Amino acid sequence: MAQVLEFKLPDLGEGLTEAEIVRWLVQVGDVVAIDQPVVEVETAKAMVEVPCPYGGVVTARFGEEGTELPVGAPLLTVAVGASPSDGPQDGPADRSGAAPVRGAAEGSGNVLVGYGTGEPPARRRRVRPTAPLAPAGAPARPAPPAAVPTRADGVGNGTLGSNGMQGSNGSTVHGTGTGTSAHGTGTLRAEGPVPVISPLVRRLARENGLDLRELTGSGPDGLILRADVEDALRAAAPQDRTTRQAAPAPAQASGPVSSAPAGGIRIPLKGVRGAVADKLSRSRREIPEATCWVDADATELMRARSAMNAAGGPKISLLALLARICTAALARFPELNSSVDTEAREVVQFDHVHLGFAAQTERGLVVPVVRDAHARDAEGLTAEFARLTEAGRAGTLTPADLTGGTFTLNNYGVFGVDGSTPIINHPEAAMLGVGRIVPKPWVHEGELAVRQVVQLSLTFDHRVCDGGTAGGFLRHVADCVEQPAVLLRTL
Repeated sequence: MAQVLEFKLPDLGEGLTEAEIVRWLVQVGDVVAIDQPVVEVETAKAMVEVPCPYGGVVTARFGEEGTELPVGAPLLTVAVGASPSDGPQDGPADRSGAAPVRGAAEGSGNVLVGYGTGEPPARRRRVRPTAPLAPAGAPARPAPPAAVPTRADGVGNGTLGSNGMQGSNGSTVHGTGTGTSAHGTGTLRAEGPVPVISPLVRRLARENGLDLRELTGSGPDGLILRADVEDALRAAAPQDRTTRQAAPAPAQASGPVSSAPAGGIRIPLKGVRGAVADKLSRSRREIPEATCWVDADATELMRARSAMNAAGGPKISLLALLARICTAALARFPELNSSVDTEAREVVQFDHVHLGFAAQTERGLVVPVVRDAHARDAEGLTAEFARLTEAGRAGTLTPADLTGGTFTLNNYGVFGVDGSTPIINHPEAAMLGVGRIVPKPWVHEGELAVRQVVQLSLTFDHRVCDGGTAGGFLRHVADCVEQPAVLLRTL
Protein backbone atom coordinates (compact mmCIF):
# COMPACT_ATOMS: atom_id res chain seq x y z
CA MET A 1 0.00 0.00 0.00
CA ALA A 2 1.36 3.38 -1.00
CA GLN A 3 2.25 5.86 1.71
CA VAL A 4 1.42 9.49 0.86
CA LEU A 5 4.01 11.91 2.21
CA GLU A 6 3.97 15.69 2.13
CA PHE A 7 7.08 17.65 1.21
CA LYS A 8 7.19 21.19 2.60
CA LEU A 9 9.24 24.16 1.45
CA PRO A 10 12.52 23.73 3.37
CA ASP A 11 14.65 26.33 5.08
CA LEU A 12 16.86 27.68 2.28
CA GLY A 13 19.34 29.29 4.67
CA GLU A 14 20.54 32.87 5.28
CA GLY A 15 17.45 33.66 7.36
CA LEU A 16 15.12 33.48 4.35
CA THR A 17 11.48 32.93 5.32
CA GLU A 18 9.75 32.73 1.94
CA ALA A 19 10.29 31.92 -1.73
CA GLU A 20 8.41 32.42 -4.99
CA ILE A 21 7.63 29.49 -7.27
CA VAL A 22 9.27 30.24 -10.62
CA ARG A 23 8.85 26.96 -12.48
CA TRP A 24 7.54 23.51 -11.68
CA LEU A 25 9.86 20.77 -12.93
CA VAL A 26 7.36 17.91 -12.43
CA GLN A 27 3.67 17.32 -13.09
CA VAL A 28 1.05 15.46 -11.05
CA GLY A 29 1.43 11.78 -11.93
CA ASP A 30 5.17 11.99 -12.64
CA VAL A 31 7.53 9.54 -11.01
CA VAL A 32 10.30 11.27 -9.05
CA ALA A 33 13.48 9.85 -7.59
CA ILE A 34 15.03 10.74 -4.25
CA ASP A 35 16.83 14.12 -4.44
CA GLN A 36 15.37 14.89 -7.90
CA PRO A 37 14.74 18.64 -8.37
CA VAL A 38 10.99 19.21 -8.48
CA VAL A 39 10.59 23.00 -8.43
CA GLU A 40 12.63 26.12 -9.09
CA VAL A 41 12.07 28.91 -6.58
CA GLU A 42 13.37 32.44 -6.29
CA THR A 43 14.37 33.88 -2.95
CA ALA A 44 15.68 37.28 -2.05
CA LYS A 45 19.16 35.86 -2.59
CA ALA A 46 19.12 33.59 -5.61
CA MET A 47 17.31 31.09 -7.81
CA VAL A 48 17.30 27.63 -6.22
CA GLU A 49 16.26 24.21 -7.53
CA VAL A 50 14.61 22.37 -4.64
CA PRO A 51 15.14 18.57 -4.59
CA CYS A 52 12.46 16.25 -3.25
CA PRO A 53 13.62 13.96 -0.41
CA TYR A 54 11.11 11.22 -1.35
CA GLY A 55 10.86 8.85 -4.27
CA GLY A 56 7.48 7.95 -5.70
CA VAL A 57 4.54 9.33 -7.68
CA VAL A 58 3.59 13.02 -7.42
CA THR A 59 -0.04 13.17 -6.31
CA ALA A 60 -0.51 16.91 -5.74
CA ARG A 61 1.23 20.26 -6.14
CA PHE A 62 0.57 23.34 -4.02
CA GLY A 63 0.91 26.79 -5.55
CA GLU A 64 0.97 28.04 -9.11
CA GLU A 65 4.02 29.59 -10.76
CA GLY A 66 4.41 33.11 -9.39
CA THR A 67 2.97 32.19 -5.99
CA GLU A 68 4.98 33.19 -2.92
CA LEU A 69 5.12 30.55 -0.19
CA PRO A 70 6.53 30.78 3.34
CA VAL A 71 9.05 28.27 4.63
CA GLY A 72 7.16 25.26 5.96
CA ALA A 73 4.24 25.55 3.54
CA PRO A 74 3.37 22.39 1.54
CA LEU A 75 5.03 22.06 -1.86
CA LEU A 76 3.80 18.70 -3.08
CA THR A 77 2.74 15.23 -1.98
CA VAL A 78 4.37 11.99 -3.08
CA ALA A 79 2.92 8.49 -2.95
CA VAL A 80 5.85 6.33 -1.88
CA GLY A 81 5.62 2.77 -3.12
CA ALA A 82 3.01 3.61 -5.78
CA SER A 83 3.28 3.01 -9.50
CA PRO A 84 2.47 5.68 -12.14
CA SER A 85 -0.71 3.78 -13.07
CA ASP A 86 -2.09 4.33 -9.59
CA GLY A 87 -2.66 7.99 -10.46
CA PRO A 88 -3.24 10.80 -7.97
CA GLN A 89 -4.60 9.78 -4.62
CA ASP A 90 -8.18 10.76 -3.85
CA GLY A 91 -7.68 10.80 -0.12
CA PRO A 92 -6.13 13.65 1.81
CA ALA A 93 -2.35 13.85 1.84
CA ASP A 94 -0.42 13.08 4.98
CA ARG A 95 0.13 16.49 6.56
CA SER A 96 2.72 15.35 9.04
CA GLY A 97 5.70 16.37 6.90
CA ALA A 98 7.66 13.62 8.61
CA ALA A 99 10.47 11.68 7.00
CA PRO A 100 9.55 8.34 5.40
CA VAL A 101 9.55 5.36 7.70
CA ARG A 102 12.58 3.10 7.44
CA GLY A 103 11.64 0.04 5.46
CA ALA A 104 8.93 1.91 3.55
CA ALA A 105 11.21 4.45 1.90
CA GLU A 106 14.75 5.54 2.47
CA GLY A 107 15.56 9.18 3.08
CA SER A 108 18.15 11.22 1.26
CA GLY A 109 19.94 12.83 4.16
CA ASN A 110 20.48 16.57 4.58
CA VAL A 111 19.64 18.09 1.20
CA LEU A 112 19.25 21.78 2.11
CA VAL A 113 19.84 23.87 5.18
CA GLY A 114 17.55 22.96 8.05
CA TYR A 115 15.99 19.76 6.76
CA GLY A 116 16.87 16.21 5.94
CA THR A 117 15.02 13.02 5.29
CA GLY A 118 16.97 10.47 7.21
CA GLU A 119 15.41 8.74 10.19
CA PRO A 120 15.11 11.32 12.98
CA PRO A 121 16.49 10.43 16.37
CA ALA A 122 13.97 9.44 18.99
CA ARG A 123 12.84 12.43 20.98
CA ARG A 124 11.11 12.55 24.30
CA ARG A 125 8.04 14.69 24.52
CA ARG A 126 7.88 16.73 27.70
CA VAL A 127 4.36 16.91 29.12
CA ARG A 128 3.62 19.99 31.16
CA PRO A 129 0.74 19.51 33.62
CA THR A 130 -1.88 22.22 33.25
CA ALA A 131 -3.51 21.80 36.67
CA PRO A 132 -2.93 19.84 39.90
CA LEU A 133 -4.78 16.58 40.30
CA ALA A 134 -8.11 16.96 42.04
CA PRO A 135 -8.87 14.74 45.05
CA ALA A 136 -11.29 11.87 44.61
CA GLY A 137 -14.88 12.94 44.63
CA ALA A 138 -14.11 16.60 43.94
CA PRO A 139 -15.89 18.19 40.98
CA ALA A 140 -13.76 18.25 37.88
CA ARG A 141 -12.43 21.67 36.88
CA PRO A 142 -11.42 22.43 33.33
CA ALA A 143 -7.72 23.01 32.90
CA PRO A 144 -6.78 26.58 31.92
CA PRO A 145 -5.54 26.94 28.35
CA ALA A 146 -1.77 26.67 28.04
CA ALA A 147 0.26 28.90 25.79
CA VAL A 148 2.27 26.96 23.27
CA PRO A 149 5.96 27.88 23.24
CA THR A 150 7.26 29.35 20.02
CA ARG A 151 9.96 27.43 18.21
CA ALA A 152 13.19 29.15 17.32
CA ASP A 153 12.12 29.48 13.70
CA GLY A 154 8.63 30.70 14.53
CA VAL A 155 6.96 27.65 12.99
CA GLY A 156 4.15 26.11 14.95
CA ASN A 157 3.32 29.18 17.04
CA GLY A 158 -0.44 28.95 16.73
CA THR A 159 -3.64 28.89 18.72
CA LEU A 160 -4.52 25.59 20.33
CA GLY A 161 -7.84 24.39 21.60
CA SER A 162 -8.16 23.07 25.12
CA ASN A 163 -7.79 19.60 23.70
CA GLY A 164 -5.05 20.67 21.22
CA MET A 165 -1.53 19.37 20.91
CA GLN A 166 1.42 20.85 19.04
CA GLY A 167 3.23 18.54 16.60
CA SER A 168 7.01 18.48 16.41
CA ASN A 169 6.98 19.68 12.82
CA GLY A 170 4.79 22.70 13.43
CA SER A 171 1.50 21.03 12.53
CA THR A 172 -1.31 21.09 15.07
CA VAL A 173 -3.67 18.37 16.14
CA HIS A 174 -6.59 20.23 17.64
CA GLY A 175 -9.86 19.70 19.32
CA THR A 176 -12.50 22.14 20.40
CA GLY A 177 -12.72 24.75 23.12
CA THR A 178 -10.85 27.93 23.88
CA GLY A 179 -7.15 28.60 23.97
CA THR A 180 -4.39 31.15 23.84
CA SER A 181 -3.01 32.60 20.62
CA ALA A 182 0.01 34.76 19.93
CA HIS A 183 -2.27 37.77 20.03
CA GLY A 184 -4.50 37.10 22.99
CA THR A 185 -7.02 34.71 24.50
CA GLY A 186 -10.44 34.04 23.10
CA THR A 187 -12.74 31.58 21.45
CA LEU A 188 -11.18 29.77 18.52
CA ARG A 189 -12.64 29.43 15.07
CA ALA A 190 -14.44 26.16 14.50
CA GLU A 191 -11.74 24.89 12.17
CA GLY A 192 -9.00 25.20 14.77
CA PRO A 193 -5.91 27.38 15.16
CA VAL A 194 -4.94 30.37 13.08
CA PRO A 195 -3.25 28.98 9.93
CA VAL A 196 -0.07 31.05 10.01
CA ILE A 197 3.48 29.74 9.56
CA SER A 198 5.65 32.78 8.90
CA PRO A 199 6.84 34.67 12.01
CA LEU A 200 7.03 37.80 9.85
CA VAL A 201 3.30 37.59 9.20
CA ARG A 202 2.57 37.30 12.92
CA ARG A 203 4.83 40.23 13.76
CA LEU A 204 3.29 42.42 11.05
CA ALA A 205 -0.19 41.68 12.35
CA ARG A 206 0.84 42.19 15.98
CA GLU A 207 2.54 45.53 15.33
CA ASN A 208 -0.57 46.83 13.56
CA GLY A 209 -3.12 45.45 16.05
CA LEU A 210 -4.66 43.10 13.51
CA ASP A 211 -6.48 39.96 14.72
CA LEU A 212 -5.40 37.11 12.47
CA ARG A 213 -8.47 35.10 13.45
CA GLU A 214 -10.60 37.48 11.41
CA LEU A 215 -8.68 36.83 8.17
CA THR A 216 -9.19 34.22 5.50
CA GLY A 217 -5.89 33.08 4.03
CA SER A 218 -5.25 32.89 0.29
CA GLY A 219 -2.50 30.29 0.62
CA PRO A 220 -2.77 26.52 0.42
CA ASP A 221 -5.37 25.15 2.85
CA GLY A 222 -6.29 28.68 3.89
CA LEU A 223 -2.74 29.58 4.99
CA ILE A 224 -2.51 33.29 5.86
CA LEU A 225 0.26 34.95 3.83
CA ARG A 226 1.90 38.33 4.25
CA ALA A 227 -0.09 39.63 1.28
CA ASP A 228 -3.32 38.81 3.15
CA VAL A 229 -2.22 40.87 6.14
CA GLU A 230 -1.10 43.77 3.96
CA ASP A 231 -4.41 43.74 2.07
CA ALA A 232 -6.31 43.80 5.36
CA LEU A 233 -4.23 46.72 6.63
CA ARG A 234 -4.79 48.67 3.43
CA ALA A 235 -8.51 48.03 3.64
CA ALA A 236 -8.59 49.13 7.28
CA ALA A 237 -6.50 52.28 6.79
CA PRO A 238 -9.23 54.42 5.17
CA GLN A 239 -11.71 53.32 7.85
CA ASP A 240 -9.27 54.31 10.60
CA ARG A 241 -8.75 57.73 9.03
CA THR A 242 -12.48 58.24 8.66
CA THR A 243 -13.08 57.23 12.29
CA ARG A 244 -10.42 59.63 13.57
CA GLN A 245 -11.81 62.48 11.52
CA ALA A 246 -15.43 61.71 12.45
CA ALA A 247 -14.84 61.70 16.21
CA PRO A 248 -14.31 65.48 16.70
CA ALA A 249 -16.60 66.56 13.87
CA PRO A 250 -18.99 63.93 12.52
CA ALA A 251 -20.41 66.31 9.94
CA GLN A 252 -17.02 66.61 8.18
CA ALA A 253 -16.68 62.90 7.43
CA SER A 254 -17.18 62.58 3.70
CA GLY A 255 -15.86 59.04 3.10
CA PRO A 256 -12.41 57.55 2.92
CA VAL A 257 -9.80 59.31 0.81
CA SER A 258 -6.85 57.28 -0.47
CA SER A 259 -3.41 58.82 0.01
CA ALA A 260 -2.05 56.85 -2.97
CA PRO A 261 -2.04 58.59 -6.37
CA ALA A 262 -4.76 57.45 -8.73
CA GLY A 263 -3.89 55.09 -11.56
CA GLY A 264 -0.39 53.88 -12.32
CA ILE A 265 1.17 50.42 -12.28
CA ARG A 266 2.00 48.82 -8.93
CA ILE A 267 5.11 46.62 -8.93
CA PRO A 268 5.63 44.49 -5.81
CA LEU A 269 8.94 44.93 -4.04
CA LYS A 270 9.80 41.26 -3.62
CA GLY A 271 12.52 38.81 -4.53
CA VAL A 272 15.84 40.37 -5.47
CA ARG A 273 14.33 43.83 -5.93
CA GLY A 274 12.77 43.71 -2.46
CA ALA A 275 16.01 42.52 -0.87
CA VAL A 276 17.97 45.30 -2.58
CA ALA A 277 15.43 47.90 -1.46
CA ASP A 278 15.62 46.71 2.15
CA LYS A 279 19.41 46.65 2.17
CA LEU A 280 19.83 50.09 0.60
CA SER A 281 17.28 51.59 2.98
CA ARG A 282 19.06 50.09 5.95
CA SER A 283 22.40 51.37 4.69
CA ARG A 284 21.09 54.92 4.44
CA ARG A 285 19.46 54.69 7.89
CA GLU A 286 22.44 53.31 9.77
CA ILE A 287 25.62 54.41 8.00
CA PRO A 288 26.86 58.03 8.13
CA GLU A 289 28.45 57.91 4.69
CA ALA A 290 30.64 60.41 2.90
CA THR A 291 32.03 60.45 -0.63
CA CYS A 292 35.25 61.71 -2.16
CA TRP A 293 36.37 61.43 -5.76
CA VAL A 294 39.29 62.11 -8.10
CA ASP A 295 40.02 62.01 -11.83
CA ALA A 296 42.89 59.76 -12.89
CA ASP A 297 44.83 59.22 -16.11
CA ALA A 298 44.27 55.54 -16.95
CA THR A 299 46.33 55.55 -20.15
CA GLU A 300 49.22 53.57 -18.68
CA LEU A 301 46.88 51.06 -17.04
CA MET A 302 45.21 50.39 -20.41
CA ARG A 303 48.63 49.96 -22.03
CA ALA A 304 49.74 47.57 -19.31
CA ARG A 305 46.62 45.45 -19.82
CA SER A 306 47.21 45.35 -23.58
CA ALA A 307 50.81 44.23 -23.00
CA MET A 308 49.68 41.46 -20.63
CA ASN A 309 47.14 40.14 -23.11
CA ALA A 310 49.61 40.33 -26.00
CA ALA A 311 52.05 38.15 -24.08
CA GLY A 312 49.76 35.11 -24.41
CA GLY A 313 47.79 33.11 -21.88
CA PRO A 314 44.35 33.88 -20.49
CA LYS A 315 43.09 37.38 -21.15
CA ILE A 316 43.16 39.75 -18.19
CA SER A 317 40.07 41.86 -17.59
CA LEU A 318 40.17 45.50 -16.59
CA LEU A 319 37.96 44.68 -13.59
CA ALA A 320 40.58 42.19 -12.39
CA LEU A 321 43.32 44.83 -12.51
CA LEU A 322 41.13 47.29 -10.61
CA ALA A 323 40.40 44.57 -8.05
CA ARG A 324 44.12 43.92 -7.65
CA ILE A 325 44.63 47.62 -7.05
CA CYS A 326 41.85 47.62 -4.45
CA THR A 327 43.34 44.75 -2.47
CA ALA A 328 46.74 46.47 -2.47
CA ALA A 329 45.17 49.71 -1.23
CA LEU A 330 43.20 47.88 1.48
CA ALA A 331 46.43 46.35 2.75
CA ARG A 332 47.69 49.90 3.31
CA PHE A 333 44.40 51.22 4.70
CA PRO A 334 42.73 48.30 6.53
CA GLU A 335 40.25 50.64 8.22
CA LEU A 336 38.15 50.51 5.05
CA ASN A 337 38.06 46.70 5.04
CA SER A 338 35.88 46.55 8.11
CA SER A 339 32.40 46.59 9.58
CA VAL A 340 30.77 48.32 12.54
CA ASP A 341 29.29 46.17 15.32
CA THR A 342 26.65 48.59 16.59
CA GLU A 343 25.65 46.48 19.59
CA ALA A 344 29.22 46.14 20.87
CA ARG A 345 30.15 49.64 19.63
CA GLU A 346 33.25 48.22 17.97
CA VAL A 347 34.85 48.42 14.55
CA VAL A 348 35.75 44.96 13.27
CA GLN A 349 38.71 44.96 10.85
CA PHE A 350 39.07 41.86 8.66
CA ASP A 351 42.32 40.11 7.85
CA HIS A 352 40.92 38.91 4.51
CA VAL A 353 39.31 40.67 1.55
CA HIS A 354 36.09 39.16 0.26
CA LEU A 355 35.54 41.49 -2.68
CA GLY A 356 32.01 42.11 -3.90
CA PHE A 357 31.33 43.55 -7.32
CA ALA A 358 28.07 45.00 -8.58
CA ALA A 359 26.54 43.16 -11.53
CA GLN A 360 23.37 44.04 -13.40
CA THR A 361 21.26 41.02 -14.41
CA GLU A 362 17.76 40.39 -15.73
CA ARG A 363 16.70 39.72 -12.13
CA GLY A 364 18.08 43.06 -10.99
CA LEU A 365 21.24 44.22 -9.26
CA VAL A 366 23.27 41.52 -7.53
CA VAL A 367 26.62 41.70 -5.75
CA PRO A 368 28.54 38.41 -6.06
CA VAL A 369 31.54 38.01 -3.76
CA VAL A 370 35.05 36.88 -4.73
CA ARG A 371 36.39 35.01 -1.71
CA ASP A 372 39.96 35.79 -0.60
CA ALA A 373 40.51 38.27 -3.41
CA HIS A 374 43.72 39.43 -1.72
CA ALA A 375 45.28 36.00 -2.35
CA ARG A 376 44.44 35.86 -6.09
CA ASP A 377 46.52 37.16 -8.99
CA ALA A 378 45.10 38.94 -12.02
CA GLU A 379 44.41 35.69 -13.88
CA GLY A 380 42.65 34.14 -10.91
CA LEU A 381 40.54 37.26 -10.37
CA THR A 382 39.58 37.35 -14.06
CA ALA A 383 38.43 33.72 -13.98
CA GLU A 384 36.40 34.18 -10.79
CA PHE A 385 34.74 37.36 -12.06
CA ALA A 386 33.77 35.53 -15.25
CA ARG A 387 32.35 32.54 -13.34
CA LEU A 388 30.26 34.64 -10.97
CA THR A 389 29.03 36.95 -13.74
CA GLU A 390 27.85 34.00 -15.82
CA ALA A 391 26.13 32.47 -12.79
CA GLY A 392 24.43 35.80 -12.12
CA ARG A 393 23.09 36.02 -15.67
CA ALA A 394 21.88 32.43 -15.50
CA GLY A 395 20.25 33.00 -12.11
CA THR A 396 22.26 30.21 -10.46
CA LEU A 397 24.13 32.22 -7.84
CA THR A 398 23.86 30.59 -4.43
CA PRO A 399 23.28 32.48 -1.16
CA ALA A 400 26.93 31.80 -0.31
CA ASP A 401 27.98 33.58 -3.54
CA LEU A 402 26.08 36.70 -2.50
CA THR A 403 27.03 37.11 1.15
CA GLY A 404 30.08 37.72 3.31
CA GLY A 405 31.64 40.61 1.38
CA THR A 406 34.00 43.01 3.16
CA PHE A 407 34.46 45.63 0.39
CA THR A 408 32.66 46.31 -2.90
CA LEU A 409 33.96 47.41 -6.31
CA ASN A 410 31.29 49.07 -8.46
CA ASN A 411 32.13 49.56 -12.13
CA TYR A 412 29.25 51.77 -13.28
CA GLY A 413 31.30 52.94 -16.24
CA VAL A 414 29.74 50.11 -18.24
CA PHE A 415 26.53 52.17 -18.26
CA GLY A 416 28.32 55.05 -19.97
CA VAL A 417 28.41 57.38 -16.97
CA ASP A 418 31.37 59.25 -15.51
CA GLY A 419 30.58 59.47 -11.83
CA SER A 420 28.30 58.41 -9.02
CA THR A 421 27.90 58.47 -5.26
CA PRO A 422 27.14 54.80 -4.57
CA ILE A 423 25.34 53.57 -1.47
CA ILE A 424 27.46 51.34 0.75
CA ASN A 425 26.62 47.64 0.67
CA HIS A 426 25.59 47.17 4.31
CA PRO A 427 27.24 46.03 6.59
CA GLU A 428 30.46 46.87 4.75
CA ALA A 429 32.29 50.13 5.38
CA ALA A 430 33.23 51.34 1.90
CA MET A 431 32.68 51.03 -1.84
CA LEU A 432 34.90 52.12 -4.73
CA GLY A 433 33.09 53.39 -7.82
CA VAL A 434 34.70 53.45 -11.27
CA GLY A 435 33.31 55.55 -14.13
CA ARG A 436 33.84 55.13 -17.85
CA ILE A 437 37.32 55.54 -19.31
CA VAL A 438 37.15 58.09 -22.13
CA PRO A 439 39.62 60.28 -24.07
CA LYS A 440 39.86 63.75 -22.54
CA PRO A 441 42.24 66.70 -22.64
CA TRP A 442 44.85 66.21 -19.92
CA VAL A 443 48.09 67.88 -18.92
CA HIS A 444 50.74 65.17 -19.28
CA GLU A 445 54.40 65.93 -18.54
CA GLY A 446 53.75 69.65 -18.79
CA GLU A 447 51.92 69.54 -22.11
CA LEU A 448 48.28 69.29 -23.09
CA ALA A 449 47.48 65.88 -24.51
CA VAL A 450 44.54 63.57 -25.09
CA ARG A 451 44.62 60.85 -22.44
CA GLN A 452 42.32 58.06 -21.22
CA VAL A 453 40.69 59.57 -18.11
CA VAL A 454 38.54 57.88 -15.48
CA GLN A 455 36.73 59.24 -12.44
CA LEU A 456 37.11 57.26 -9.20
CA SER A 457 34.79 57.77 -6.24
CA LEU A 458 34.96 56.33 -2.74
CA THR A 459 31.94 56.22 -0.46
CA PHE A 460 32.91 55.31 3.10
CA ASP A 461 31.46 54.91 6.57
CA HIS A 462 32.68 57.93 8.52
CA ARG A 463 32.55 55.90 11.74
CA VAL A 464 35.47 53.69 10.71
CA CYS A 465 37.85 56.44 9.60
CA ASP A 466 38.27 60.13 8.94
CA GLY A 467 38.64 61.87 5.61
CA GLY A 468 42.42 61.63 5.72
CA THR A 469 42.34 57.83 5.62
CA ALA A 470 39.69 57.77 2.90
CA GLY A 471 41.62 60.32 0.85
CA GLY A 472 44.84 58.35 1.29
CA PHE A 473 43.16 55.18 0.06
CA LEU A 474 41.66 56.87 -2.98
CA ARG A 475 44.90 58.62 -3.83
CA HIS A 476 46.81 55.31 -3.69
CA VAL A 477 44.24 53.74 -6.04
CA ALA A 478 44.61 56.68 -8.45
CA ASP A 479 48.42 56.45 -8.33
CA CYS A 480 48.27 52.75 -9.23
CA VAL A 481 45.87 53.50 -12.09
CA GLU A 482 48.17 56.22 -13.44
CA GLN A 483 51.39 54.29 -12.81
CA PRO A 484 50.78 50.53 -12.60
CA ALA A 485 54.42 50.03 -11.61
CA VAL A 486 53.45 51.33 -8.16
CA LEU A 487 51.79 47.96 -7.63
CA LEU A 488 55.20 46.28 -7.72
CA ARG A 489 55.81 47.53 -4.19
CA THR A 490 53.01 45.32 -2.86
CA LEU A 491 53.50 42.22 -5.04
